[in-house]
Amino acid sequence: MSESYFIGVDVGTGSVRAALVTDYGKIVTSHVENTKTWNVQTDFYEQSSENIWSAISKCVKEVIKDTVPDKIKGIGFDATCSLVCVDKNGNPLTISPSGKNEQNVILWMDHRAMKETEFINSTKNPILKYVGGNVFPEMETPKLLWLKTHKKETWNKAGYFFDLPDFLTWRATGVDSRSSCSLVCKWTYEMNVEGVEAWNEKFFDQIGLGDLAEDNWKKIGSVVKYPGEAVGSGLSETAAKELGLLPGIAVGTSMIDAHAGGLGLVGCKAAGINPSFDTRVALICGTSTCHMAVSKDAIFVPGVWGPYKSAMIPGMWLNEGGQSTTGKLVDHVIDTHPATAEIRKKLGDKHIVQYLNNLLYEMTKKQGLPDVAFLTKDFHVYPDFHGNRLLADPTLKGTICGLSLASDEESLALLYLATVQALSYGTRQIIDRLKDSGYKTIQSTLICGGLSKNPIFTAAQANVCNLPVVCPNEIESVLLGSAILGAVAANHFNSLETAIQSMGGEGKAVFPNPKTIEYHNQKYKVFLEMYKDQMKYRELMGIL
Repeated sequence: MSESYFIGVDVGTGSVRAALVTDYGKIVTSHVENTKTWNVQTDFYEQSSENIWSAISKCVKEVIKDTVPDKIKGIGFDATCSLVCVDKNGNPLTISPSGKNEQNVILWMDHRAMKETEFINSTKNPILKYVGGNVFPEMETPKLLWLKTHKKETWNKAGYFFDLPDFLTWRATGVDSRSSCSLVCKWTYEMNVEGVEAWNEKFFDQIGLGDLAEDNWKKIGSVVKYPGEAVGSGLSETAAKELGLLPGIAVGTSMIDAHAGGLGLVGCKAAGINPSFDTRVALICGTSTCHMAVSKDAIFVPGVWGPYKSAMIPGMWLNEGGQSTTGKLVDHVIDTHPATAEIRKKLGDKHIVQYLNNLLYEMTKKQGLPDVAFLTKDFHVYPDFHGNRLLADPTLKGTICGLSLASDEESLALLYLATVQALSYGTRQIIDRLKDSGYKTIQSTLICGGLSKNPIFTAAQANVCNLPVVCPNEIESVLLGSAILGAVAANHFNSLETAIQSMGGEGKAVFPNPKTIEYHNQKYKVFLEMYKDQMKYRELMGIL
């Protein structure tokens, strides 16, 4: 039994999770608590930092209740890239049209700052080349500009603006440091190929946020650390009491949740798969999906965020593709279908996705098809119901082709399958863009999150991209990644790379079915044409 344990804390879109993890990457126990989200109007999504911290406290106390406290050596945090606002005393400060201070977090998926996003992109500032040419409303500079424009009282009272992962290390230690992961990926903090590592004051002046430079950028951070670096003297007495831990245990510099998933994934080993970090693309699947690829040199990829220096692995460059809605889209197409209610009545505790998977296998056998994939020959989905990051267009919509009057279980199964395939075509589009831009060594993908448990999804990803997919045995890669941060901060390993390799664990590979490759090549062409069609319709309607 391991004598050293580490805690990983993951703050997702709708819940907080914590896990107790061994120094060889085994999750001993975990716990989850839901968090509040306010959808105050269309595209406005808000949370509470105090509600989130309360949920963290409950989770951590639960996972350590059977553990000797002094065996816990470190803790790491990851969270969504949401914007937290507090006043000069560190108290929650409203970001909401409601005016309630409790609602002090603009959730990552909030799209209130569309006009601000368009304005920032219109500047064509050279720094934008590090985000694929355009910022997205999920990033923090548009959100900050929205606050300055629409919530002037909040803007004037604000003491600090945090990315949520950095808020958590500040809340845990009382030390105001920021993670290179958060700042480089979401705040346009500059770590460029020329070696500059600083806030770009000219850019902030240009977009109307130059006042953030006051007092050495105090409101948005002047001390920047790499993921896993120790923060201050460790856990403060106040935070230790709230979490049920001993004061002073190491606190690792945090990461965005998807990036922590990449950290936990990229070291996973599987038979027949090259383990080198730069040969694999990590898919961190949840409400949305992030596609992480690292390289030794900076590679600029149109529409793909980055290259980000030291955002995941110090000294390496990260490129981040992404789909704004994946797990949420699958849930949506199932929840809104007329057959779903009756299916759920008869299922009991059985998950509806498992039911639909079995139904698809039965349909395949009945029709004498060589693979499930062929069921959707005449059914196509374009999945950008919440915009498209790669194409830098948050206004794109979803499209479905092949609908009939059917409303039975089989029609739901086909819609679900076509949606899963469409998400896989989105992955292929990102990987193709990476390869075309200089990632010549991609040999596999790795998948974590809820969708990694779904054999229909993993097979589709393997077949569509014609690459093996590694599914880790320890499926909670995000929690593992945040625990790795705590282990590095505690000096249990001599480097982040060593920790990744030691705690990354093993997995199983799903290999492509050669019979489906040409079929998916043709459907991928349809996928690309569906985007062109949507652009054509916009152009036609623009004449009115």
